[in-house]
Amino acid sequence: MEFKLRGMRPGYFWVSNKLRPMKKILVPCDFSQSSIEALKFATEIAVKEKAEIRLIHAIELPTLYDSSFALAFEQDYMKDQRSAALKKLNKVADRWVKGAVKTTSEVEFGGTIGVIERTIKSSRADLLVMGTHGASGLKEYTIGSNTEKVVRNSQVPMIAVRKAVKNISNIVFPVRPEADLENITMHVKALQDLFKAKLHVLFVNTPALFHRDSEIRPKLDALAKQYMLKNYTLNIFNDSLEAEGIINFTAGLKEPMVAMRTHGRRGITHLANGSVAEDVVNHIECPVWTYKIK
Repeated sequence: MEFKLRGMRPGYFWVSNKLRPMKKILVPCDFSQSSIEALKFATEIAVKEKAEIRLIHAIELPTLYDSSFALAFEQDYMKDQRSAALKKLNKVADRWVKGAVKTTSEVEFGGTIGVIERTIKSSRADLLVMGTHGASGLKEYTIGSNTEKVVRNSQVPMIAVRKAVKNISNIVFPVRPEADLENITMHVKALQDLFKAKLHVLFVNTPALFHRDSEIRPKLDALAKQYMLKNYTLNIFNDSLEAEGIINFTAGLKEPMVAMRTHGRRGITHLANGSVAEDVVNHIECPVWTYKIK
């Protein structure tokens, strides 16, 4: 797989609110196939962006009784677990990164989500690339997947990867024209440059939020002109729900990626309103790039 940059200086990417070098890509690894595919995809990006990879594995500790024997056992257990996991992590890096970019491996104790959030801050990562198994049924409405929760909370752009990625030829960019799109659009333009992909600006028309084509089309045209989009299409797609519309539209494209923002809702607000981005990550097969609105 080879990605070629165009329209931007090599080694630069839109990070946070400005153009700056992408230096660090964080890749959580639980040794599942999806996390391996995330590492392979992150490696391709790192090579082109001349970035380094930080590979991390989280170990959740069992709850032990508070006694001197338990504490001694816990220390030995932690030491053995860390050593075994680090050895396995280094083997993964040797096999799939193959020295193509600088890679560091580390093992942290704690819940997966907490470890990822702490490492993003401590490492000053610019991008998170994470494998996902998705979530469905009762699990989706209760605990959800780890990736779904990270999508909600990540302070840096994130790419969720489910299966092997051969190339990215098309990027689907769902929009609501009435929203403030400047920040997210600049991110997506940088993403398009990175993969040399065609951009598909998408408005999903639903029964709950119905708009006439004659109302939406001029707004999409204005958006394309305002942000000087290139190599793009403007699309209005009808479906029952926004997430389903994004998934169904994307299914008709070759080698796609979805790029979208998330509000990072929590608590009661999240339960009441849900998240379109999380729904898409849970049910789509292609990579999904997300960015949390500040």
